[in-house]
Formats: sequence, structure tokens, C-alpha cells
Amino acid sequence: MAEKREVREANRVEGHNARSWLLVSAMRTEIFDDAQLSRADQIILDMEDAIDTSLKEQARENVTSWLKGGGRAWVRINDWTTEDWSEDLAALAGIETLAGVMLAKTESPDQVTDTFQRLGGSTPVIPLLESALGIEDAATIARARGAYRLAFGSGDYRRDTGAENDPLAMAYPRTKLVLASRIGNLPGPIDGPTVGSSHPLLREQGADGVAMGMTGKLCLDLEQPAVINESFSPSPSDVTWAYEFLHKFEEGGRVIRDGSDKPRLARAETIKRRAELFKIKPDTYGDPVAGPSVY
Repeated sequence: MAEKREVREANRVEGHNARSWLLVSAMRTEIFDDAQLSRADQIILDMEDAIDTSLKEQARENVTSWLKGGGRAWVRINDWTTEDWSEDLAALAGIETLAGVMLAKTESPDQVTDTFQRLGGSTPVIPLLESALGIEDAATIARARGAYRLAFGSGDYRRDTGAENDPLAMAYPRTKLVLASRIGNLPGPIDGPTVGSSHPLLREQGADGVAMGMTGKLCLDLEQPAVINESFSPSPSDVTWAYEFLHKFEEGGRVIRDGSDKPRLARAETIKRRAELFKIKPDTYGDPVAGPSVY
């Protein structure tokens, strides 16, 4: 197992660029190893909503024992207003294989910074924004010391606001998170999960998130990461377009001809970078001079 873990971690997409974030209940110790070895870019052991109050201490024991035994993961901790928050941090502090924490129900930058400092000032914190207040304060939360990347708790947000689970209703909070991430100089935010096992629905909701500027998505089972990774990666046709555009731009002496060139250049460079990161090849190579070997 140690060798398999080492190989998987060596090839893991790091958190800033991770597409699929697999949530695993802290009580499901039997799948911790499977989750770490799965196709999920990152995994999150959940000590918050998935755990009954009477089982919180057992959840902490499960997580810390596994991490100290060589496992590596993020951990979703209880929100700042609860006693469990302090106990979670006390249990996790100093564990070298803790990748970072996801702070449930974040509603202010102070909650992020307090969490960050309690963990020693080096462990990254993903604020999970799940309420109207959290969404409205997204920009200040994104600029908090210790904030690593924003995430959308879409289920609790709908419960708090009464919004329905459709693209129009979710457009406002997603846009707030995307803009806040840009203002805070953070990577694109992580979208909320899709409930259910329908791959067409997962692809549809993934596409909605991508269209709004989300760059990752929470997932709920071992089957979802592969679909999410595909949905949040550039398509081969996008990669083909990016290489062709960059090649022509170089051939033209990198001269900006009109107002559309700069946005297209930025998009092409982003696609190229993500294609290299996720090992996505163009669907056609066309002129070999314009092929990916040039870049």
C-alpha cells in the first residue's frame, strides 16, 4: 500500500489546479485507501455534515489515525461557531500528511485566518461558502490570510435561500465566487456536488459550472471523478484551436491586430497550460509545424 500511495501522490494534480474533489465520510474508513488511489485529483475526509454529533470524536480518531498511518488528504472540519471546530484543529495540528482543511459554513475572513493560525500558519484553508452571508462576503473571504481556494456549498446555500437547483438560480452565487477568486488572486473556485449517479446529469451540471468560470467540482462517490475530470479539462478540439492560434500568432510576429486578439491570446495560453497539465492532446495535428511539439 505504501508504494501505491507514493506513486499516486507523485502523479496527483495539486490543489490549485485540481478538478475533482472527492468527499468521503470520516466514518467510512474502509474506503479511505480506495479514495486516495482513485482518479480524484484530491480527496476530502468529511468530519462535518456527514457525521452525527454523537460520532464526532470517533470521526476525528478515524481521520487522524489514517493520516498518521501514511494516508494523505484534505479534511472538512466543523464550522467556526461550534465547539467541534476547536477540537478538530487540536486533533489535526502537526500532522504532516494533512494536505489542508476545508472550513465548513465560512461567513467571514476572520474565521479563515483564525483557522489558518490555529494550524500553525502554513496549512492551507479552503473556505466553503454555504450561506447568503458567505456568498455576499466572498470577496473579503477570498483575501483572508490563509485562504487557498473558494468552494461552493450549493446544497446548504439552497436551503438557506430557498433557491432551486437550476443554472439560473445558481448563476449569481457562482458568479460571486468567480469574481471573488479573481479579486483575491486565487485559482478558480470549486463548484458544489451533483447528487445522484446519472453521468449525463453530472456532465450537464459540470458544463454549467465551467461556463460560469468554476474550475473544479466536489464529488460524492468513486465513479464521479473521471467524469468531472473530463468535464473540467480542455477538450481536444479546444486544444487544437489553442495550438493553431498560438502558432499563427508567433508566425505573425506576436502583433496585436485588434481588440479581440488579447482575450483570445489569454484563452489560448490558458488552454495550452491546462492541456499540458492534464495531458490533453489535440484531436488533429494538421500542419506538423503547428503541432504541439512547437510548444
